[in-house]
Amino acid sequence: MDYILQLRKLIGTRPILLVGAAVLLVNQENQLLLMKRTDNDCWGFAGGAVEPGERVEDAAVRETFEETDLKLGEMELFGVFSGPELYYKYPNGDEVYNVIITYLSRILTPAPVRLNEEHSAWGWFSAGEIPADISPPMISTIEKFKQTFSNR
Repeated sequence: MDYILQLRKLIGTRPILLVGAAVLLVNQENQLLLMKRTDNDCWGFAGGAVEPGERVEDAAVRETFEETDLKLGEMELFGVFSGPELYYKYPNGDEVYNVIITYLSRILTPAPVRLNEEHSAWGWFSAGEIPADISPPMISTIEKFKQTFSNR
């Protein structure tokens, strides 16, 4: 995150293109792990910004561990999400156009998730039980998850 903070010192809150890496953690019942974010009080999945020179896959693993304390097994590409619907203005005024590379990873033995300053709650949700208050940049991914897992 140091890179983003340095960039923000130079350009302020103006829109930037932000490459993100995220992981959809799915248990044996095809439930998705979601965490309630403290910055916007919405639900989302593990993920964050890719640092300069970092492989996207490594960023996905790093962010997931930082946010959940869970170590990932195999990951498969779930989708790349971009476009005007991924524009987001953070509560602090920072503006971004997200490009989010999302992976799917199955958790065979779910463990408790460690909460930190980024999240206030967590839970496992089936495609039909996902809360309505999803963090805006994650809505496209959640919609694809619902379509993919609604009949499983």
